[in-house]
Amino acid sequence: MKWIYLAAGLLFFFKIILLPNPTSQQSFPIVESIVQDTGVINAVSGVIFRNRLYDTVFEVVVFTIAIMGVRYLLANEPLSTKIDQFSDPPSRLLAQLGATIAAIVGIELAIRGHLSPGGGFAAGVAGGTAIGLIAMTSSPEAMQSIYQRWHAETWEKVTVLIFIVLSVLTLSGIELPQGQLGAPLSGGIIPILNILVAIKVALGAWAAVLSFIRYRGLL
Repeated sequence: MKWIYLAAGLLFFFKIILLPNPTSQQSFPIVESIVQDTGVINAVSGVIFRNRLYDTVFEVVVFTIAIMGVRYLLANEPLSTKIDQFSDPPSRLLAQLGATIAAIVGIELAIRGHLSPGGGFAAGVAGGTAIGLIAMTSSPEAMQSIYQRWHAETWEKVTVLIFIVLSVLTLSGIELPQGQLGAPLSGGIIPILNILVAIKVALGAWAAVLSFIRYRGLL
């Protein structure tokens, strides 16, 4: 049986390498039509936040439920008695520098996700990475205090509600003007949805990081 799998793998490999791809020599009118229909250069963002917006709404909802599940499952566990963190100056400096770069990249991906590769989900992951790096060099009490002071949990819920409302309006046929293709203010509602998703994912990642640090430690 192993020889059959090996032969099938070799045949598939030679098929990819030797045989021409029939779609490689064709134009992609579908991509062009998506760009024209959505008004954004990044066709992926056009698909996610317009053509496939119905699915994206449920993806945001599923992410929200996942964060709630983390809090629920860890709520009954004992708090971690020892939390090891980076204490040496070089590691702290590198972590803080990486957090700064990740935060800047996240903001750029959120604002220009409709013009270049990126988008709300990638921006949120970059923001969550920045928060995780800061958590490696800051005390959990300080992180929790900042989280509560800025009402991050409330803003996360408000962001989800605004995203769902705008998505329902878009699915109902109510859209903003698309503007000039390639301009920063193009794409109608898509840039706003990008930013909302980025905020939601970053704040959700913040909540998850705080929960894991409190109950499971950091390192």
